[in-house]
Formats: sequence, C-alpha cells, structure tokens
Amino acid sequence: MADTTTPPDTVADEPGSAADSYSGQSRRPTSRRGTRTRATAGSGRMAALLVSPTLLVLSIVVLYPTVMALKESLYGTKGLDPKTGFIRTSEPFVGLKNYTEVFGAAGDRFWNAFWNTTFFSVVTVGLETVIGVAMALIMHKAFRGRALVRAGILVPWAVPTAISALLWRWIFNSNGIANAVIGHQILWTTEGFHAKVAVIIAEVWKTAPFIGLLVLAGLQVIPKEVYEAARIDGASALRQFWHITLPLVKPALLVAVLFRCLDALRMFDLPYILIGAQKNSVETLSMLAQNEASNVRFGPASAYAVLLFLYVFLIALAFVRLLGADLVGGGAARGSEGRNRRLRIAAPRRAEVTA
Repeated sequence: MADTTTPPDTVADEPGSAADSYSGQSRRPTSRRGTRTRATAGSGRMAALLVSPTLLVLSIVVLYPTVMALKESLYGTKGLDPKTGFIRTSEPFVGLKNYTEVFGAAGDRFWNAFWNTTFFSVVTVGLETVIGVAMALIMHKAFRGRALVRAGILVPWAVPTAISALLWRWIFNSNGIANAVIGHQILWTTEGFHAKVAVIIAEVWKTAPFIGLLVLAGLQVIPKEVYEAARIDGASALRQFWHITLPLVKPALLVAVLFRCLDALRMFDLPYILIGAQKNSVETLSMLAQNEASNVRFGPASAYAVLLFLYVFLIALAFVRLLGADLVGGGAARGSEGRNRRLRIAAPRRAEVTA
C-alpha cells in the first residue's frame, strides 16, 4: 500500500494547518503591540503639543529670568577701579564673590533677613493652618446664614495685599484702633518685636481663609455615612475630628500648607508697605534683594535672589519628598487596601471558627 504520510515540509506550508494557525496566533499579538505602540506615540505627541504652550510660557517667565539672575550674580557693581583710578564703565566680573561675602562680616544683613523670612514663614503658616481648619469646619456646618458667614470669612483673602497692608497700617497707627483696644501706646511701625507681631497679625488675617477654602473643599467630599457610623459607635465629636476628619482631609491640607509655605518665603509687599523698607526687624530676603537692586547693586541683588530661589526650591523639594504620597492621597489609598486585605483574610478564619 502506498505511503500517504504527508512530509513535514508540506504540513508546515499548508494553509489552515496547525502550524499556520500557530504562526498566525503568534503574529496577531505582534500587530496588536504595534497598534498600541502607534497609539501611545500618537497620544504622546498630542500631550506634548498641548503642554508646549505652558512650557514656553514657563521658560520665558521662570527659566530665562533665573538664568539671567545667575549670570548677573557673577558680576560686581560699577565704581572706582583701584588699579586705574577711573570709574568703571561696565560691571566687573567677580565670580562667586557675591556669594562668599554672605559668610563674611558683610553678610550680617543677609542672615538677619534670612532668619526673619524663616520666622515669618513658620509662625504665620502654623497659625494659618490652625485658624484655617477652624474656618473650614465652621463653613462646612449647615446652619442659617451659612452663605453670609462664608462670604465674610473669604473677604480678607479677596482683598489685594497692598490694600490690606494700608488698612492694617491705619489700624496700627499710634492713634489707631489697636492702641485704643489694648489701652497702651505702642509704635507698631518702628523697629522692634512689635513690628514682627504687626506683620504676623496682618498676614494671618489675610491668608488664613485660603487654607480654610482648600480644607473646605476636602471636607465636602467626605461621605456623611462615615460620621453616622461613628456616631452609632459612640464616638465623640473630638474623636470624629481626630480619627475621621483629619486623616481624610489631610491631602488637601498638605497642599494648602505647601502653597502657603512657598508664598510666605517670598513675602515682600505686606511688610514693605505696613512697616517700611530697611527695617531690620521685618526685612525679608525679597526686601533685601529689592533694596540692593534699587541702589544699582545688581550683582549682590541677583545673588540674594538666587539664594532665595534655592531656599524655596529646597523647601518645596523636601516637602514633596517627605509627604509626596499623602499629597496625591497615595498613603490613604494604601492604608485602605491594607485594611481591606486584612478583612478578606480574617473573613475565612471567622467562617472556620463559626463552623
């Protein structure tokens, strides 16, 4: 009888055979991967096209001035050239001299402004956080006239900073309302710790509603069922705030604190208008850089501006590095996943015990 066995080469080449179907199956995912790659590349190009205007604006507004300030900080001021005895027509190149002078005897004013900036940032942001959370809790309650209370709380934040500074300057005048209330004659706008107190009061009054507004947005997304379950379990109002409200509102609160820290480190207009320029008690790094630039000392002014930029950048980087997961709610999400996993593991064990 004739051998009807098909050679292996023939089987491999026949359409519809197992080998062909296998090769077709192996080719199909490749085409899908190619389609996904092309789709991803198209989405990436579209995203880059949409983001490019923002990147262009940031390059013009942020990157270019930063590079120019860094370049200008390497030059000194015009003046008498000790070698020739003539007035310089251009700014001399001094390298890092403007930065090294910060650590010498001439750096006393810089360090005073640095500590003033840090002190104002820590104290004002701390007070604004406490008062802002209290404002948010008040605005979140349902009561008659809540819209009027919300409007009244948010008005200080809507007032321009320059107008707010002029208003508080009138209040802290020697014959102003502040002295009439406390019954003592204090010169708030002169040198001394009382000038710091005046700046802190005005700054907290102005920007505490900003934190309250962001925290209020976080409070409004918390389900009411959580509080109802806590009340059924007998939790007091303080325990509800500490174990429910504060953890769930933490991402919004951290974002608000971060924004306020960055804004407080750049404080300029409020103490400048309220107290005045060249006051050692309230002079900040921004005020110092502006004063140097107004006296045509652009090299030291640029160096102070660059140091302030690095200070703000490091604070923001440390804040995001340490609390980055909580800023996007990752910490809460991981915590809920862990609790759900423990509940799923414990459920079969309870079933076994019941059986």
